[in-house]
Amino acid sequence: VIMSRKSQRAKLILTGEQKDSLIKMSHSRTLPLQEVQRSKILLKYVDGIGLSAISKELKTTRATIYKCIDKALSMGVEAALKDTFHRPFDPTITEEAKSWVISLACTKPKEHGYAAEFWSRNSLAQHVRNYSVQNGYPCLQKAVKATIQRILSSHPIRPDKIAYYCHSRDPDFDNKMKEILMVYKEASILQGNSEDSQKIVTVSVDEKPGVQALDNLADDIMPNPEKNSRVLRDHQYKRMGTVSILASLDLQDGHVIAQVHDRHRSKEFICLLDELDRYYPKECQIRVVLDNHSAHVSKETRAYLATKPNRFIYVHTPTHGSWLNLVETLFGKMARTFLKGIRVKTLEELKERILLGIKEMNSAPVVFRWKKFDTVAKY
Repeated sequence: VIMSRKSQRAKLILTGEQKDSLIKMSHSRTLPLQEVQRSKILLKYVDGIGLSAISKELKTTRATIYKCIDKALSMGVEAALKDTFHRPFDPTITEEAKSWVISLACTKPKEHGYAAEFWSRNSLAQHVRNYSVQNGYPCLQKAVKATIQRILSSHPIRPDKIAYYCHSRDPDFDNKMKEILMVYKEASILQGNSEDSQKIVTVSVDEKPGVQALDNLADDIMPNPEKNSRVLRDHQYKRMGTVSILASLDLQDGHVIAQVHDRHRSKEFICLLDELDRYYPKECQIRVVLDNHSAHVSKETRAYLATKPNRFIYVHTPTHGSWLNLVETLFGKMARTFLKGIRVKTLEELKERILLGIKEMNSAPVVFRWKKFDTVAKY
């Protein structure tokens, strides 16, 4: 029974062990703050300090003090320190109302007459408050940003975030993709058969344009155990142009043939094809996996290929399917290794260091494999 505030409260009697425990709790830095405060209330009440003085000293309300002391007198010290268990209220936002919010989040604000292209959590909450009643969901008329966030997180859905994807408009995408994957599978089989590998080799070819030649305006400061743990670099730099890397990755032994040019036209691509022709035995065919870049199918390139009958076999990746070309993995490795943070004094130095990096790769070649042959394109 909770006593009236005006009634005289009985004295709280504590054992020595209980008092020692409360004193220890009142000085704790790890217990919940409300338990520390309640232990202080009980100790001061036992010492005969008035309720008003306790309220002023602990900077808490009299109602909090009344509740704590009354629980201790009626249910014991342990019960006074802890919150009483209570059954939570039934949810006021129905599942139907939540589904309506999710359906709104899957639309664009402009479809509802707003200027914005995408929802923010605030704008979605505002729209929900404005139109919840007329749509039959009065439980949402006071919904705030946090309410909307909880509803969206339960699915989860993030209409305020954008992730980009590449949509292929190639109507024959699936068939072309299967052809590429079959080529990769065949190349992995030929890897262990020396006789068949002499008849046909498979290479993955592409260009990496726009590799910048950058020079520092101030020297890098190398790590020093006493001063700095990282390399320090001036944020300003000097641009000296760009180069393009044309590369061929042998899918059977990992060998890389690469050239560095100022541009990547048909002329430069023919130079790469010519080097491939000179590198591989004359009796084998060279199967080339490549994209639909204009330099790969130009008149100049076709004229060169006509001089090498039965030498090259083209296997094109689908439009917007460059991720199917394994040479992209090679370019990613370059970006993570010798191209990372590279600084040079001249454009020629950049070309030399790229070719040096290719030479280092060829000293310990890695065979790149497509691991998931059952991949299905999903957009």
